[in-house]
Amino acid sequence: QVQLVESGGGLVQAGGSLRLSCAASASIFRINDMGWYRQAPGKQRELVATIARGGSINYADSVKGRFTISRDAAKNTVYLQMNSLKPEDTAVYYCNCNAPPYTYWGQGTQVTVSS
Repeated sequence: QVQLVESGGGLVQAGGSLRLSCAASASIFRINDMGWYRQAPGKQRELVATIARGGSINYADSVKGRFTISRDAAKNTVYLQMNSLKPEDTAVYYCNCNAPPYTYWGQGTQVTVSS
């Protein structure tokens, strides 16, 4: 069964923008926080941004001021607006959803930023 569906990745030039979306299945109940992580080739998966049920937001230092996370609780959907993209933002981006005691991951969407 599909739990998280991501969309919005692609290829963009440095300085450009992309918007990622992640929709969680309605079968996932009592979602606490949702967020985005990324994994570049040869590197560990790292946090990009998270947004809690109450609205508190956390960003990685590397994306502060450039990325914006938002959430539509009614739609169980989280968004990541990525501006001023840099080649080092190139990675597979994964949606994450915490609904204790369960944690869900999306299948990943590729973001490639060319210089």
